[in-house]
Amino acid sequence: MHEAMVAQSVLAAISSEAAKHHGRPVEAKISCGRLYAINDDALCFAFDALARGTPCEDVKLRIEHKPIQGRCTKCRHEFDLENPSDKCRKCGSDDFELLPDPPLLLEEIEFDTE
Repeated sequence: MHEAMVAQSVLAAISSEAAKHHGRPVEAKISCGRLYAINDDALCFAFDALARGTPCEDVKLRIEHKPIQGRCTKCRHEFDLENPSDKCRKCGSDDFELLPDPPLLLEEIEFDTE
């Protein structure tokens, strides 16, 4: 299960930051590209199971999927692709290349202030 390995890495990163800040994490935001094969429900389930009995128990994960992006081969404008028939928003060309999918990132951790 791919999501279990991702959950384990996210848990380790959040735990490390919690130790540095001497705080209790309550929420974390992760992001990844739309082509990154991750199932949100499976990731949250795996994270919750792994976090039981740790300082990260009950941390809420927010997962944001970044859009696929293209770069126009004529004018080099970069834009979000919503469907395969999209055209460059700047020059109208339908000749574009796909940009690499954004990686999975731990973007934010919110800590309990009390």
